[in-house]
Parts: sequence; structure tokens; C-alpha cells
Amino acid sequence: MAVEPRKQGVQGAKVALLVVLVVAWVVLDQWSKTFFAGVEPGTSFGLVLGGLVNVFLVHNTGAAWGVFAGNPSALGVFSVAVVAIMLAFFFWKAREINVVQTVGIALIAAGGIGNAIDRFAQGYVTDFIAVTFMDFPVFNVADIGVTCGVVVLVIGFIIESRNGAKDRAD
Repeated sequence: MAVEPRKQGVQGAKVALLVVLVVAWVVLDQWSKTFFAGVEPGTSFGLVLGGLVNVFLVHNTGAAWGVFAGNPSALGVFSVAVVAIMLAFFFWKAREINVVQTVGIALIAAGGIGNAIDRFAQGYVTDFIAVTFMDFPVFNVADIGVTCGVVVLVIGFIIESRNGAKDRAD
């Protein structure tokens, strides 16, 4: 079945958006980590954002809360698998996926790529953002991408669901 030229343009725009977001987020993540090259883990650089965040360097060989610590290669493979699944889903459903879902998938993929690069190249992930107002793991820009990407993707599915319900009611 041929794709209408208008839909093909929309698909192309979504692919372009996905690629631009993934590349930009991975570059931001890797750039942010360059500030900590050669710095000893455990070093605190002080409070920022009105004391809500401490810039505190951690070399994390596991996942959040130390889960799977000491398994960076396995977690790297897992990250690559998640990225592959997200991208396969995107290209499989590209015609139906909305822009919000595209942004969510891009952020998840970029975060997975950023942390996989660290795990394979260094054997650990460079984490440096520590919130001070609650007990939460130290994290990085890639982690922000994954977390926010999941939230944005869910919002995209809710929007799709509501639009589908509205279309069925018409």
C-alpha cells in the first residue's frame, strides 16, 4: 500500500525530530560528563539551584540504587537492547505515532545510548546530580532523558487514547 505524500512528509518530520533529539541529547550527556574526567569519585562541587542539587561525582557500576552493581557490561547490553526495541517500535508504528510519543522515544533512546557509551568505554556510568531534598540516587543527563522520556511517552499514549476515543464517538 502506498503512503500518501502528506503522510510521508509527516513521517519524515517525525524521523528527523527523533534523530535530532537523540543526537542532541547524547551530545549533551557526554559533554556534561567531560567536566568530571580525572576527578576522584566522592568529590562534591557544591550546591546549586538554591541548594536543591549537589554536584557530587559517583562512578556507578550498576543501575539506580546500586541494583546490579558490578555488571556494567550486562547493563550496557541491556541499554542497547532497550534502545533497539524503542527504535524498532518507532519505525514499526511511525505512521501512527504522535509527536509527543516521538519525543518520549527519542529521550529514552538517547539516555540508553549515553549510559551504554559510559558502561562500555569506562566500565561505569558517570553520575553527578544529587538532589538534596529527598533520598534519591545520584544521576546524570542520560538518566533524565530515560525518566522524562518514559513520562512523555505515557502522556503521548494517553493523548492517542483520548483522540481515538473521540474519533470513535464521532
